[in-house]
Amino acid sequence: MDLEQNIIEIQFATDEGLGERAKIGLIVLSSDQTLEYEFRTLLNLEGVAFYHARIPNEMEITKDSLAKMESELSPAAALLPAAFNFKAIGYGCTSGATIIGEENVAKAIQLVHPDTLISNPLTACKAAFQALGLKRIAFLTPYDPAITSAMRDNLLENGFEIPVTGSFFESDDFKVGRISPDSILEAIEKIGTRDDCDGVFVSCTNLRVAEIIETAEERLGKAVTSSNHALAWHLLRLAGINDCPENCGSLFRKQLKEY
Repeated sequence: MDLEQNIIEIQFATDEGLGERAKIGLIVLSSDQTLEYEFRTLLNLEGVAFYHARIPNEMEITKDSLAKMESELSPAAALLPAAFNFKAIGYGCTSGATIIGEENVAKAIQLVHPDTLISNPLTACKAAFQALGLKRIAFLTPYDPAITSAMRDNLLENGFEIPVTGSFFESDDFKVGRISPDSILEAIEKIGTRDDCDGVFVSCTNLRVAEIIETAEERLGKAVTSSNHALAWHLLRLAGINDCPENCGSLFRKQLKEY
């Protein structure tokens, strides 16, 4: 029996599919528990779709384990189909971008997506500080001192002041993802109330910060952003999405500036 004789061919039409305004790609650490969850809210805009691939990494966050990810960036980027025509792709690791280098991250991803704009939380936070007019940053991380210092040095070298730095001193990325938002909010208030800082940056894509951004800003009267928060905003702006959604903090009411 010819199977095709029993199947009626149905005609169809195509459209642009999801993300007709912008498709955004994400490279997420295999140990990350938070980034996709927060991006579902931060990128919840009409016509915007995001797609993610996971990159292998070790649960213990050290300079060596972060450096190892450089060789995995291009293979992870290849899991994001070039046919999707991404407008922007983000690598979701602040400490990894610090140790590997922002330019090296972009080069590795652009080997697969040569015409796509690239960001990471370190690059994104600098753009966010510029857009918010922040110069003196209260800096909070979960990292051990070596990684925290490397990131702080990067920000200092780029012209920002870091009057105060706080850390949870936790290198186990599984535990970092379990640090409660209440603990993070308390830490933000502890370092952010100082008169010598203009705003607060919470580093690490695994920390749950997005849900407390507005509360923190209301209590401090200052701008607050985080790795996921800044990266989502930067990817949207790079992709040409200039929407200013409510309940996402002061950063999402800003546009890109040169820095």
